[in-house]
Amino acid sequence: MNIDILEEINKKGFVDEAIDPTLDLFAEIEKLKKEKNAIILAHYYQEPDIQDIADYIGDSLGLSQEAAKTDADVIVFAGVHFMAETAKILSPSKKVLLPDVKAGCSLADSCPPHLFRKFKEKYPDHLVITYVNCTAELKALSDIVCTSTNAVQIVESLPKDQKIIFGPDRNLGAYVAKKTGRDLVLWNGACMVHEIFSQEKITKLKEHHPNAKFIAHPECEEVILKMADYIGSTTGLLKYTINNPASEFIVATESGIIHQMEKANPTKTFIPAPPNNSCACNDCPYMKRNTLEKLYLCIKNGLPEVTVPEHIIELARKPIQRMLDISAELGL
Repeated sequence: MNIDILEEINKKGFVDEAIDPTLDLFAEIEKLKKEKNAIILAHYYQEPDIQDIADYIGDSLGLSQEAAKTDADVIVFAGVHFMAETAKILSPSKKVLLPDVKAGCSLADSCPPHLFRKFKEKYPDHLVITYVNCTAELKALSDIVCTSTNAVQIVESLPKDQKIIFGPDRNLGAYVAKKTGRDLVLWNGACMVHEIFSQEKITKLKEHHPNAKFIAHPECEEVILKMADYIGSTTGLLKYTINNPASEFIVATESGIIHQMEKANPTKTFIPAPPNNSCACNDCPYMKRNTLEKLYLCIKNGLPEVTVPEHIIELARKPIQRMLDISAELGL
C-alpha cells in the first residue's frame, strides 16, 4: 500500500489526486462499481450528485437495513463516519469505504464514550437506548440502538416500569419522552444543524407563506417542534411531502433532503427553514465534506477504509441487531 497516500489521508481525510477534467465521473464510478462489486449507500443529506449516483439513498434506519443485507464485496458509504462504522459492524467481512474520513458528526462528538460510561454507572438499573448518531464505542455501551424513525416505537415496546437512559440527543430524547409519557434520563448532547433554526425567522416565513406546511425533524429544539405541522424522520418528512396536498413546505432539517423532495414533487415548492444567523448552518459541514470527486477517488483507490476493532463489533452489533429486529416486527 502506498505510504504517501496513507499519510495524505491521515492529514487531509481523503485521497487528494489529480483527476482528468474531461472524465465523465458518473460513468467512471459506474464502471468501478461493477469491477469491484461495490455498492454506494448515500444519506439524504449528501450533495445532489452523490444522491443521483447512489444505489440506495435513505435515512439512518434504511441505510442500516441496507448495509446488513447487501451482497456487495465493498460498501462505499457516502455519509458520515458513524454511519460507515455501523455498516462495518453489520457487515464485518466487507470492505467499508468513506470518501472523507473527516466527515464526522457534531452530535456524536457531543457524547464521548468515556464520559458516557461514567454517566451510565450512576443509573445501574437503567436500560440504555442510544440514537444511531453516535460512535461505535458508544453503541457498544448500549442495550438498544434507535433512529428517529423508530425511537418512539422502541421505547413503547419496553415495559412501562423499565427505567431508561436515552442519549446522545437531548432534543430527540425530550420528543420521545413527550410522545411516550416515559420519564427518560437524557444525555445532554445535540446536533449543531438542528439546534440552529430561528423561531423568529420561521414565524416571519410562515407569515409570508400562509399556506405552507412547516415540517421538522425531532432533533430540533422543542420551541421549533411546537410550531410544526408535522414532525418526522428524514424519510418521514419526504413521505409527508409526497402524500400531503399542500404545494409549499418549509423544511426544518439539513437541506440535502430537499433534492429528493423536489424530485418526488416537481410541482411543489420547498423552502429551507432559516438558521438564527446569516450562515448556511442548515447545511451539515460534515455531510458536505463528501464530493463526487472524492467518491470517485475513494472507489478507485479502495481508500479511505473504515475499520472497527473486533471486540467493539461484537458488543455493538447486539444493540443494533435488536433495533433491526424490533423494527422488522413493527413493520418499520
